This record gives sequence, C-alpha cells and structure tokens, in this order.
Amino acid sequence: MENQSNLAESTVTNPEIAKRKSNFLTRFAKTFGPGILAVLTWLGAGDLVTSSVAGADYGYSLMWILALSLLLRFLIVNVIARFQLCNTEGLSLLEGYGRIHPFFAYFLFGYALIMGHLFNSYMIKGAGEVLSTLLHINQPFLGSIIVVVLVLLLIGRNIYNTIENVMKVILGLLTIAFLVLAIQTNPDMGQIFKGTVGFSIPSDTGVHGALLVAVSIIGAVAGSISNFVHPYFMKEKGWIKPTHLKIQRYDLLFAIGVCIVINLAIWVIGAEILKPNGIHVETIDDLGKALEMALGQTGWLIFYLGVFGVLFASIVGKSTGYPRLVTDAYYVINKARKEKYEGKYNKDPMSKWIMIFVLVTPIIWSIPGMPGFITLTIVVNALNVVGFPVIAIGMLILSNKRSLMGKYKNNWFENTCLFLASGLAIWSAVQLLINFL
Repeated sequence: MENQSNLAESTVTNPEIAKRKSNFLTRFAKTFGPGILAVLTWLGAGDLVTSSVAGADYGYSLMWILALSLLLRFLIVNVIARFQLCNTEGLSLLEGYGRIHPFFAYFLFGYALIMGHLFNSYMIKGAGEVLSTLLHINQPFLGSIIVVVLVLLLIGRNIYNTIENVMKVILGLLTIAFLVLAIQTNPDMGQIFKGTVGFSIPSDTGVHGALLVAVSIIGAVAGSISNFVHPYFMKEKGWIKPTHLKIQRYDLLFAIGVCIVINLAIWVIGAEILKPNGIHVETIDDLGKALEMALGQTGWLIFYLGVFGVLFASIVGKSTGYPRLVTDAYYVINKARKEKYEGKYNKDPMSKWIMIFVLVTPIIWSIPGMPGFITLTIVVNALNVVGFPVIAIGMLILSNKRSLMGKYKNNWFENTCLFLASGLAIWSAVQLLINFL
C-alpha cells in the first residue's frame, strides 16, 4: 500500500488529489477483511439451496422475500457492528443483551449451541455427499466422517490457510460459472421486478411448500444467528473503535453486495433452467444439473468442487465462530469464569469442548435413513426464525439506549426497519409453528 501511495504522489501533482486516491486505495484494501469472512460464513448451503429451490419451484414469485431479507441482514448486522464499535462501556454484543435482561443471555447460550449443531448437520451431510460423488465411492456417510476428521486435523494449523485460499479460488470459479450461466439465460427482468415487489405467497407447486421455502429464506438470510459472529471477525481485524465505523460499513456493503449477486445468479438459474426443464431440487445432484447441461463435464466438476469448497469453509467457520459465541454468552451468565480465563476463549477448555460438540455430534444426521440434504437444509434454516424475534426485539431495545449509544443510537429509518424485522420475525415464527402443526 505504501508503494501505491508513492506511485500516486509521483504521478499526481495535486497533493489533495493524491491524498484522496491514497485514502481510496487504503479503504479498498481494508474492505477485504471481515466482509470476506462474513461471506464465507453466511454463504453456506442455506443460500445455495433456498435460492435454487425457490427459483426451480416458484420462479420469481418469492423474490421479494430474498430482497427484504438481504435488506434486513444489512440493517441488523450494521446495527450489531455499530453497537460493538460505539457503545460507551466497551461491551460485547452479548454483554449488551445481558444488560436488558438475564433471559437474553440464557436464551442465546442455548439457542447458539443448538443452531451450531443443526447448521453443521446439513453442511457436513452435504459435504459428505459431494466428497462421496467426487471420489466415486458412493458412501455419503463415510464421506461425512472424512470431512469431520479433516476439519478436526486442520483447524488452527498453518496449512489450513493455504487450503482456505484454494477454497476461495474454487468458490470464485463457481461464482463466475453461476454468473455467466445466469446472464446467458437472458433472464426475464420484468418477472424479476414483478417478483421483487409482489409481496405474495404462491400456491404450493413444488416438492417443498411455498410458505416453508419463504420462511427458510428469511431464516437463512435475515434471521440467521450467524450474523452474531461478525463482531468477532471485526475484533480480530482490529476494528474496535468508533473511528472504524465508516470502513466497517464499506466492508459490510461489500459482503451484502456479494450475497446479492450470488443469490440472484443461483435464483435465475433455478427459474430459467431448472424450472422450464421440470427439474425439482430434491437432491444435491439436481443442483448441479444446470451447470452440467450448459458446460458438460467441466461444469459438473466446477459445481461439485465449488459446493465442497463452500460447505467445507462454512463448516470450519461455524466450528470456530460458534464456540466463541456460546462461550461469550456463558461468560455473561457466569462472570467468575470470564475472570478466571480473562475473557480469552483460547484459554478456556469449555470453548474447545463446544467446538467438538458442534463439529462431531452433527454426524448423526449423516447416518443412512436420516432426512435428505435438501430437506434438512430447508427445515433447519426455517427453524432459525424461532430465535429471530428475540434477536430483533433485543436489538431494537439495545440500539436505542442513549446511556450506551449516545449519538450513535438508531435514527427513525433504522427503528422503522427494526420494527418491520421484529414483525416479520414474529410472523415467520407463527407461520412455521402453524405449518408444522
């Protein structure tokens, strides 16, 4: 970055212009921080499956759910990040929730532990199926065991950084393939616009009910407790002060932008290729048919390697992020333990045991006879909305406390959107309960 600044100074005579260029380059480089980690954590099988199922089964009629969920994700994560950076007492997010009422700490402790298990359940199952297909062994359960063992062996080791970089390259190839294919389909922009402002739930025509798919999209995007992991990535980056607020917002916009592009491309492929060909997404193989139909064996290989990269990176992200979240919640409940280990997760054996729990116990969902990968993904992400009302209402209260936030408390627009998020959360949870009953 210093070389870039020197170059700017040598080619631009106006010091003010040089300064602006240097600042832009610095911001641009810093953008690739927690946003990249957030995308890798957020973009697991949930987005891949829900977007493709919605497109293949219901065209663009549920697009408004995705648009609304992405808007709420940006708003909620931005408010979460602002609290982390700007609260006057230097509280962590979960400490803030604990200030509202002890119920929040107990609830988030149990909820994060359960969802960490469930999220990894379908990701490990999916990664096992993909690995089984790539190795031509036709043993998905064995593939899942191999995935868990690999993650256990690689977490915390230097070699994982190299593997993660390879995964990012493969993810990039998959993203490019999805984008190129989506553009080649010449999507119906009128239908996309109509679906984005449609605000209606279509009749059930697919394998999975429209309401269940809609609630699953909300759970996978807006209501995901994975949004709570973002502050830990910021802390690791060294973003801990109000002065980091602006760069954090750029970073988050980048992450949401990537999410929009990838989700839209997957949705278009489902609506323009899978739906016209009568292909319902019931297995992971159905997801790959679009790329295979368009690009042949190369498309097949890119899809399976890319999906494995997404799933593997997400398993590692959740297996390292959720133990911090759960341990942090427990520290709010048991302050003596926090003092004992000085609030450092890597020193607390509890964090390691939680990591083992969220990584190893989900293997039971890969046993033959358990629900399929697609069904498990949709149901788990739908269940994610159970905690959404607590998260949304708590954030609404917390971000408006003048004693904690001062001038950084919510504006009227943010409060309106959080009210909307709280209403959507309650509606989703009620609809899910009715649907299951």
